Amino acid sequence: MRTTRRTALVATAATAVLALGACSGSDPLDGGSASSDAIVVGSQAYYSNEIIAEIYAQALEAEGFTVERNFSIGQRDAYMPALEDGEVQLFPEYTGNLLQFFDPDATATSPEDVYAALQEALPDGLTVLDQSSATDQDSYNVTESFATENDLTSIADLADLDVPLTLGGPAELEQRPYGPQGLKDVYGVDVSFVATGDTTVQDLVAGTVNVANVFSADPRIQTENLVTLEDPEGLFLASNVVPLVNADLADEIADVINPVSAALTPEGLVALNVQSTEEQRSSADIAADWLAENGLA
Repeated sequence: MRTTRRTALVATAATAVLALGACSGSDPLDGGSASSDAIVVGSQAYYSNEIIAEIYAQALEAEGFTVERNFSIGQRDAYMPALEDGEVQLFPEYTGNLLQFFDPDATATSPEDVYAALQEALPDGLTVLDQSSATDQDSYNVTESFATENDLTSIADLADLDVPLTLGGPAELEQRPYGPQGLKDVYGVDVSFVATGDTTVQDLVAGTVNVANVFSADPRIQTENLVTLEDPEGLFLASNVVPLVNADLADEIADVINPVSAALTPEGLVALNVQSTEEQRSSADIAADWLAENGLA
């Protein structure tokens, strides 16, 4: 374990901590009194995001920081004002979606370009620490057997196949820039399209479609033995997990949180989500085991 220990919060960050509930599921706008020397870690009302927030919180506590949790706040319109006001100081975010929130006209798509653009787009008072390789974004998936049979690792490999390809996904995918036309323009891949909606994964497993639009952190990628195809040309907007933090606090906690980001992989995030959805484990228990397994607590 690292020996770094927290001394004191930067004064401006400390005084900015206002009354937000410390318990998961509490109303972020109603009551509660955060300790003035605590770091308030927030999360969306989304199990995967809460797991990451709990990992951040426990990692900080293991290094001697005082932490208060304000989980299940809601979506960005609900929690971003609290972050900008300093009421919440650390939050797991996603680079591409966060970039679009602050700069809807941004054109970056690759992980590196999105991360750089995000740093420029953030308002004063907020910054990001190191991004993780783990993502929660649109991706194209095939079954493990189809990938093995056709030696597939990348979307680009689909162009070499001599079998008809049928893409499944929500109805709106047909008109999205990363849909059938995007596959053709960027990778030279021709597909027919079937609107599969909520049954996309089931249709992929059943063979109704052989390529499917699935979010990259979906636990069914593990439970149904799917293979997420790499996207070297940046067809999809990259949305890597990234810690969004009060700028005055960033340097103080970077040595604790950056190793978490380095250890969190795409496959690892899927596995954490499986523990939540399939095994019904609590975020606290999932986080504690993950930190121990990665030598971070």
